[in-house]
Amino acid sequence: MSQEIAVVGSPDFTTGFRLAGVRKFENVPDEEKDAQLDEAVMETLDDDEVGIIVMHDDDMDHLSRQARQAVEGSIEPVLVTLGGGAGAGGLREQIKRAIGIDLMDEDESE
Repeated sequence: MSQEIAVVGSPDFTTGFRLAGVRKFENVPDEEKDAQLDEAVMETLDDDEVGIIVMHDDDMDHLSRQARQAVEGSIEPVLVTLGGGAGAGGLREQIKRAIGIDLMDEDESE
């Protein structure tokens, strides 16, 4: 079964992904994040068709403790955060956790 990428965040953040073909998204305007982001993230976590959730790193600050623990502890779907403090090392670890192998390590040995 093929799984999809879902994007959660402000309309400005999700638009680029939607233009690139991502069909699953939750738009949460900046002024509504404290009230609506938890629900959007939890709905996306519960979607069996989603394998990867993409969020902006800054949006993690708007999540409740319970929602943050749920996404950070989720193996499938896996959360990938972009921007802010998410450097190549953080993304590398998230991809490794998602698929179980370190793609960078294989590339270096070739």
